Amino acid sequence: MTVPEPRLAPESTEAVARARQTVSDLHSLLVENGLVAWTSGNISARVPGSPDLMVIKPSGVAYPELTPESMVVCDLDGAVVEGRYLPSSDTATHAYVYRHMPEVGGVVHTHSTYATAWAARGEAIPCVITAMADEFGGEIPIGPFALIGSDEIGRGIVATLEGHRSPAVLMRSHGVFTIGPTPAAAVKAAVMCEDVARTVHLAYVLGEPPALLPEQVDALHRRYTQEYGQR
Repeated sequence: MTVPEPRLAPESTEAVARARQTVSDLHSLLVENGLVAWTSGNISARVPGSPDLMVIKPSGVAYPELTPESMVVCDLDGAVVEGRYLPSSDTATHAYVYRHMPEVGGVVHTHSTYATAWAARGEAIPCVITAMADEFGGEIPIGPFALIGSDEIGRGIVATLEGHRSPAVLMRSHGVFTIGPTPAAAVKAAVMCEDVARTVHLAYVLGEPPALLPEQVDALHRRYTQEYGQR
């Protein structure tokens, strides 16, 4: 099914083209890291310089068929502004996050296996390893159950992440949503969420691991965010 393709304002065209390229390219990382199956999962990006626009994956299109041109441009009410396809069924969720979290530049959704298993249990992933303290600044919280198709999931994401340093949330019985200042940062959070979900699961198979102390988590997160890597 196709939708009408209105014209964008001239000043938005170049930024939208770059965002379409970025979002299209990043979807391959979901496949490479084993975070998605078939056509599930999606990435979106807020359009730089056009804060009321986002670019998102089309609904039900196979990953090998994704191109920059197949990405869909929507406003932050979820209405299609430009695109040949219907947007993701999670569009209302992404739009709600952008409307209520102006610092967010990218949103990712996956049903990655281990993280979704924690979501199915309705259980946050406890912070028991340094990689979690580094990347998430504590536990990965669990959000409420919500049906797909409206902004109810977005409401749960925003409410759950309030007061958390984690860029990831497990939505109960559903899967993972991650945010970031850029779509690439949100993809990294999705990759790392699945990595730590797997490790912590295996740790619990062997026994109950002790949680890191709050001061240890704070020190590790501060070092990682302020000192790690090239500056």
